This record gives sequence, structure tokens and C-alpha cells, in this order.
Amino acid sequence: MTGQGHRAARPPAGYRVEPALAAQGLMVTVINHEGHAATFDFTNLPAPEPMRGSLAAAFAAQSRGWTSIRTAESYWIRLVIFTRFLAEFERPPQDLDEVTAAMFKRWRARNVGNNAGRITLTAVRALLRRDPRLQVGAVAEELARRVPAPEPSKQSYEDAERDRVRLAARWQFRTALVRIRTNTGLLQRWRGGELPAGSREERIGQILDYLARTGDVPRGVGHSGIVYARNRRLLGGHAVELTWGRLFLTRPELTALAVLLTDRFGWNLSVFDRMPTPAATPSAGEKRSVTYHVQVEKRRRGGGHWFDTENITDSGSGSAGRLITEALEATAHARRLAATLAPGVDLLMTARTGRVGNDHLELDRPRPVGPLSFGVSSDDAMRWVRHHSLDGSPFQRTRRTTVVREGPLQHTRGTHESVYVLPDKRVQRASFEVIEAGAQEALEQARDIVFKGHLDAEPDARHQPTATADCADENNSPWPALGGGCGADFLLCLACPNAHVHPGHYPRLAHLHQHLHSLRSALPDRHWNPRWRDHLLRLEDLRGKVGAAVWKAALAQVTADDRTLIRLLLEGHLAP
Repeated sequence: MTGQGHRAARPPAGYRVEPALAAQGLMVTVINHEGHAATFDFTNLPAPEPMRGSLAAAFAAQSRGWTSIRTAESYWIRLVIFTRFLAEFERPPQDLDEVTAAMFKRWRARNVGNNAGRITLTAVRALLRRDPRLQVGAVAEELARRVPAPEPSKQSYEDAERDRVRLAARWQFRTALVRIRTNTGLLQRWRGGELPAGSREERIGQILDYLARTGDVPRGVGHSGIVYARNRRLLGGHAVELTWGRLFLTRPELTALAVLLTDRFGWNLSVFDRMPTPAATPSAGEKRSVTYHVQVEKRRRGGGHWFDTENITDSGSGSAGRLITEALEATAHARRLAATLAPGVDLLMTARTGRVGNDHLELDRPRPVGPLSFGVSSDDAMRWVRHHSLDGSPFQRTRRTTVVREGPLQHTRGTHESVYVLPDKRVQRASFEVIEAGAQEALEQARDIVFKGHLDAEPDARHQPTATADCADENNSPWPALGGGCGADFLLCLACPNAHVHPGHYPRLAHLHQHLHSLRSALPDRHWNPRWRDHLLRLEDLRGKVGAAVWKAALAQVTADDRTLIRLLLEGHLAP
């Protein structure tokens, strides 16, 4: 089955898969998911010939699981870095079996300190472990050492930064949408015969019909061989917005749309390259709402798990689905032209390129169709950033901002928290007050379960003895009884500022402390915590103030009366 659930077609009779490694052993061909091939020539590696052959074999073995040319290029670049490192030695190894554990230690030390180096270590290690000679011994142990995961380097936007990016994208896309909407209305009126014959609008409508069918306005060739747009005076000039841009988004305008979609839904940049046109269905019980079924492709999940369907509803201005509706409107002419030029092509993110025949050469992205291009490249993103005087890639930081604020959109809870939330400085600053309040609450709670009485060297005849301490003033108790005096449990005496404890109490209290620990091991938490937890913590605090040695010695002085008193206390017979 394919990733979308359709039964895969059988290969033709006699079909054989070509080996990735060419016969001479130094040319490796990698084929991506679309069937495009890229060949890597290992004769260009700065390494001795035996090592080139070994690395080519490891590269070919690893490439069996790749579906992306970009992945292959990434591994290739890191292999070049590794071979240049080996060439620095006074006596460079001639093959992989001559690379020592000490060399690998030096290689690790050079790269483990930064994110780029860690990625390089991980990639090269995966290739080298393909070689049987490096699977045992000291070298294998060095290769088996864990490489720390790269630390997230991108941070979410501050509110002002995010507003600036969204404003730039919204202004550019909405301007284009109004332009296309206006010209589409004029084209529909021309096709409906509603425009006066011979009028300026009627002549422009005819040009728009030609534009919708071909992707360009009528053009001519001057005496010097320069191609020019005809009817420039009628159209108002030769700028893109006045010629083919009347019905098509430019690539920067499509990039602006992608920024808005990323800000709203948190999609990866690569999602836009292959996103099919969303299917629309009326919302249940709603006549004015429409729900779009948006198919999102996530290739890093692996085969069979690439596709998710998200249901997004347009219920009016400001709803999430309204942006999908506007995207469909802005790309309608481009999508219809693409389906005409290449039947079966139906991708949402379609734009008219100004560089026909000179488009990107990224083999992992959809091929242009005539004057149309699909998706948004990393070059498109960087040009858009420079045009609007922004910093960095808008997609990485915009996506991180959305994911951090909205929750785990496309990840597990653990990945969301460890990769996106916890390393984010904005989250850390926003959490400071919450953490501080929690710590303050914990401190106050801790203070509430400490011994609050007084330690005396000897008894005071003016104090009233209780089961656990001596009371200095029962009439001013924090827990007064209805008829006067103190209404507290004798165990609460240790939480009362009127309590006085002298060495004569130590054996009894140490015995109580020992019994509470026994109860702790015998009772489940739901029973033990509400009744005994706070009392044990106060005794722990008192033990720390008295001293562990004194407390231990007091256990040897426990009398029969102390044991009886504590038993009655724990059984509830001494409750007030």
C-alpha cells in the first residue's frame, strides 16, 4: 500500500533494481521518493583510494533507507569533512581499518561542543558502523559512545517580533488577493458578455482570458530580439502586478501566504511543497460554514505514516478556515492552469514564477510545470526575509512560536515539552513568576509543618504538662475550644507557639517518631498522608534541632509510661 492508502502498482515484468554502488565501486546513485537520481563520485574525496572504496560501500549501504536527495547530500558533506580531518595527520590512514580509537577520540573532541559538530558526528558514525572492520574492538567502543542531542538554537518570537512578521506577510498576501479577486471579477464579466464592446474593460478582459489559458499576457519580439509585453499602455505598464500577476501569485506572495499558514497551523516549510488542494464539505448543521480536509505530509515519520488529515472550518472572518478559503481563491487560476498543462497535478501552493526555465534545481521538490512553481523553497524564504528587513528564517521561528503557544500540534507531549517548551527563553521568562509563586507557597507550607514551640533545658513548674509537651498558655491557643481552653489534638502541640519541650520529653517523642515511621510503611498514602504526614515532619524538624545523637540516645530511655501514653495517643484515646 502507498502512504495514502492506495494499492501500489506492480513493477513491469523483468524489472530489476539497479544497485546503488556502481561496478567500479566509487560511484553511488541515490534515488529519492519521486524517482529523481543523484550520483555521488567518491573519486573526489580527499582520501586514499582504499578508503574511498570503503566509504563508498558504507554510503551505498546506508542510502538504502533514504528517500531524499537532501539527506544524501547532507551525509556527503559530512564525509568530506571527516576525510579532510584524517588528511591532517602526519601519517593519514590508508583505509578505515587503520583509523585508531585515538583518532576517533580527537574527531569527537573537535565536534562534540556544538550543534553542527554533533550532527556531523552522528552522521559519520552511522556510516562508519556499516563497515564490518569497525564493529568490534576499541574503535567500535569509541563509535558506540552516545552523542549528545543538538540543543535547540531557535527561539520563539517575542510579541512585537511576531506582530512584525505577521503584518508583513498579511499586507503582502492580502494586497495580492485583492488584485487577483478584482481581475477575476473582470474576467468573469467578460466571459459572461457583460462588458461593453470595444471598451477598455472589454479589451483587458480579453487579455485576462488569454492569461488564464496560457499563464502569460500576449508578448511580442522587438527588433533587437527583446521580448516585451504587448498592450502595455492598456494594461498600465509592464510590471508583474499589471501583466501576469493580475491572476497569479508571485513567489514572494506565495511565501507570505505560507508564513501566515505556518503562524496559524504550525506546519513545516516542506509541507507546502506537496500539499494537495483541500477538499471542502459543508459543516454538519451549518449552512454558512465549510470544513476543509487538509492533507499534511510529514516525511520524517517514515513510510506508511507520512500523511495526516486535519479538519479546518471556515465559519466566518477570523476563523482558522478563512485563511484556507483565501488561499484557494488566490491560487485558483494557477491550479487550473497546472491541471491543464500537467493533468493530475493538484497542489494548493502554486505560483507563477518570473524565472521560467531557470527555476530551482532541488530534486526533492516538485518540478515546475510551464511557468508555474509549487511550494516554497529555502531560497524563497531567505529572499522574503531580506525584502522585509527581517532576521533569520520566518518559518522556523514562526512555527516554534505557534507550537509553544498552542500546544503539541504534531508531536508527542514529551517531544513538545523537551524540544519546544523547556528550552524556550520566552517560556522560561513567562514561567518565572509562576515558579516563584510555587516556591513561595512550598516554603510557607514547609514552615507550617515545623516545630513551632520552644526548647528548654529543664521543666517549668508554671507550664501545664500534655501528652507531647508542656503548655505555657492553653487559654490563648491557635485552636480554641467552644467552651474555652484549647481544643487541639495533643499531636498538634508541636505546632503551637505555646509548647515547651525539655529533655524529659525526648524519649517519649523519639518513641512517637519511631511509631509514625512504622505506620508509614504499613498504610497506603491516601490514609497515611492526611492523618500522620504533618506530625512526622514536625518531629523530623524537632529531631534536627535536638540533634541526631541526642535523639538516638533518648530511645534507650523510653519508659513503660511513655509507651502506654504514645499507644493511647495513636489509637485516639487522648483526643480532646
